[in-house]
Amino acid sequence: MLKITCPWCGPRAESEFSCGGEAHIVRPLDTDALSDEQWADYLFMRKNPNGLHREQWLHSQGCRRWFNAERDTLSYLFTKFYKPGEDPDRPGSSGGAK
Repeated sequence: MLKITCPWCGPRAESEFSCGGEAHIVRPLDTDALSDEQWADYLFMRKNPNGLHREQWLHSQGCRRWFNAERDTLSYLFTKFYKPGEDPDRPGSSGGAK
C-alpha cells in the first residue's frame, strides 16, 4: 500500500484518498462562447505522460480537502505534495514523499 502525504494531516494510507485527475487545468472564463469542440477539449483532453505528472487528490476519508501531488507515472512514486495555490517549483516546497 502506498502512503500519500496530505499537506494538512500528514502521511496516510492510499485507501483514504481519491485521485481527481490532472492538476492546474484552467477553466475557460466565458464557457458560453466556446464551440462544442473547445468545450470537449477542456473537459476530456488530458496529458498522459511517462514520468512526472501533477495531479489533484482529495483526502476523502480524512479532512476532505483537495491538494496537489507530483507523481512519477512509471514508478508510481510521489515526489511532492502541496496545497492549492502553492508554487510546486518553489525551493523548499513540500516534498519528501514516501
